[in-house]
Amino acid sequence: MAEIAPFRGILYRPQADQHPDVSALLAPPYDVISEAQRQGLAARSPYNAVHLILPKDDRGGDSDGKYEVAGAALRRMLHEGALQRDAQPALYRYHQIFLPPGSTGPSSTSSIAATSPIVRRGFICRIRLHRFSEGVVLPHERTLAGPKLDRLKLKRATRTHLSQVFGLYDDTARDTDAMFSSIESRPPDLFGTTDDNVLHRLWRLTDRTAMAQVCRLLRDKRIYIADGHHRYETMLALREEWRREPGYRGNDSAAEYGSIFLCNARDPGLVVFPTHRVLHSVPGFDLDALLRKLAEHFDIVESSLGSHEIAQATLRDYGERGPSFLLCSAGRSLFLTRRPEARAAVGGPDVLRDLDVTVLHALVFEQALGIDRAAQEAQTNLRYLKDFGQALQAAAGRDGEQAVFLLNPTRVEQVMSVAEAGEVMPQKSTYFFPKIASGIVLNPVDPSEAVDAV
Repeated sequence: MAEIAPFRGILYRPQADQHPDVSALLAPPYDVISEAQRQGLAARSPYNAVHLILPKDDRGGDSDGKYEVAGAALRRMLHEGALQRDAQPALYRYHQIFLPPGSTGPSSTSSIAATSPIVRRGFICRIRLHRFSEGVVLPHERTLAGPKLDRLKLKRATRTHLSQVFGLYDDTARDTDAMFSSIESRPPDLFGTTDDNVLHRLWRLTDRTAMAQVCRLLRDKRIYIADGHHRYETMLALREEWRREPGYRGNDSAAEYGSIFLCNARDPGLVVFPTHRVLHSVPGFDLDALLRKLAEHFDIVESSLGSHEIAQATLRDYGERGPSFLLCSAGRSLFLTRRPEARAAVGGPDVLRDLDVTVLHALVFEQALGIDRAAQEAQTNLRYLKDFGQALQAAAGRDGEQAVFLLNPTRVEQVMSVAEAGEVMPQKSTYFFPKIASGIVLNPVDPSEAVDAV
């Protein structure tokens, strides 16, 4: 199944008189950065990762010249010593300490102050690339062409995987985690806090015996992509290009491998959060008419919500009975639970019929409201909010919102089951938080270089 390998990563190099704090250098993933955020990150440091992952051309624009600017920036950072490639291969243990989205709490570069912080643990490595049809690395969502082309041009110019795919594997006994215990007791090699109040910690595992054991433990595992489907497909496309280069060395070439963060599906800190749906611009929208249609398939209970915490707890309780969601519109709040006999009405593959998001999209958006899948993907009548409180505020309709549908999170085992069945979920079915920090480890690719074997 999965074949992983250590590598000699490119990391930020702390100055001799400084702690290994890289807060000013890390950035979020490129696809969640607004223009204002990009400018702020770029102003923090000429070495901030945003100069690599979201470059501008020489005139500050978005022409294809921006990709060469990124390549030049990477070479400059290496030449000036801000970035340095490790001398020996490693598996990079990576902790993210965070609060759930919407929570608040002060943090610092060395600790996070909160009532109940969550720690998600995993490691960054190389992984042999496989097409999805080979059944080794499995997706759970569709991808769009635009982002892949942009990332393809960027990787061509930098010849480096600047960020990681986020993958899951299933290790019930957590034997892989045990291999990292010896290094987790010491201070991290790098740490930093990002603007989303997440503390990132990184250690190098260089012991060859321990690394070899981790690689062996993964050999009988499938990998499930949690986040980064576009990145993975871009890596596949680049592999085909690099195979045609004169220096390509064959099956053990670094070009045969991508860069991935792997998290055990059994990790207590692995949490999936929901993405809520906001309905707008539906001609002739009528809540009472909608409810009359939905009564055919759903038990509907109207209720006052109380606090956000009570509303979330109530929605969780309904979710124990079956696929459920909370509909807020025109000052009314209604909990809807699909009746068991309505399962067949959802249609599609069996593995998808009990997912809250599939039920919502099929029975409400498509059948009751007539919003087809093309309109859903184009967000013609839908937009998305991740914060429960913000979604409830949107239900007031001050900006033309007609209704808000609040969801329970999709469970990790549901994501894995859908992927194993070769199916895909509706758009934005999962929200894996926090995101992997850009700049935490870069993975250079030279088709003439052999992958590090252990």
